[in-house]
Formats: sequence, structure tokens, C-alpha cells
Amino acid sequence: MNLRKYIAEIPDFPKPGILFYDIAPLIRSPSAWNYAMDSLKEKISPLKPAVIAGIDARGFLVGAGLSSKMNLGFLMVRKKGKLPGKTISEKYALEYRSDELEIQSQALEADTRVILVDDLLATGGTATASVRLIEKSGAKVVGSAFLIELTSLNGRDAIGDLPIFSLLKLNS
Repeated sequence: MNLRKYIAEIPDFPKPGILFYDIAPLIRSPSAWNYAMDSLKEKISPLKPAVIAGIDARGFLVGAGLSSKMNLGFLMVRKKGKLPGKTISEKYALEYRSDELEIQSQALEADTRVILVDDLLATGGTATASVRLIEKSGAKVVGSAFLIELTSLNGRDAIGDLPIFSLLKLNS
């Protein structure tokens, strides 16, 4: 299946000069969405994850869909201040601002095998911060998966030696 036809390009969103890749058409198509989740499941199953971690916010859609398909737990990596209870946090820099991510401090047991997912891999800043955050908890990130990878932004290099799976590789 050609998943590319289910990704809309929205110019100048969220600010001028940014080309936003919208996964809403993919999510609206049951056949395309199931194909995407089955494809990611096939790619990451050999890594034997126990938990799927999704990055706020579109990574929640990918992560929840994938964890349900694989019968695994799901962990939300949220923006600061969005989770109740005690949290662990990680600050990081983006191209045009800085931010902070959090997970609940008791969400993962030591050595839990985690796959990190999101809709899009661009520069890798958010994904790299998410890996550091999850590993602060004592868990182990064993790989990452994305619906879309913007290859010209070299996010793969930022993440490092982890296995990285992308369904669509686009040269932005």
C-alpha cells in the first residue's frame, strides 16, 4: 500500500516556512491505518519490547494503536505539567525554542524494554530527549519507530545507535 497518498502537506504551519506533514488522512482510513500499524509491528517485534512509548501528542496516536495491536503497555511522554503525580523530566532545545518532557516516575520498572514512537522524525531533538528521559527511569529504549522520516534533517544521526524504523522516508 502506498501510504504517501495518506499524508497531507500543509505549508506554513505552525509558522511561516514550515511544511507540516499531516497524518489525519492516514488515521481516517481504516485500511491504511491498519496497514501502517501492522507494518510497524512487523518491524519492531524482533526487538521484543514490553512497552510502547509515544511522544506528545501525535505519537500518542501511533503508540496507542501499536501497543493495542501488539498487546503491550503504553507510556505517554508528555510535555511538562500535563501528568499527575511525581514525574521525571528532561529539558531539550528545538530549532526555534526549548521545551521539557516528562513521564510518571513509577511508570516503568528497571530494564523494561521500550520502543519509542512518533508520527515524524525530523531533527531528532524530541526523540533524543525522550530516549534520555526513559533511560533516566532505569528502562531501556531498544528502538524507535516513525510513520515519516524527513531524511534531509538527519534526525537518525541525533538518536544514535538505536534501531530506527520509518514507514515513509521523505526528502523535505
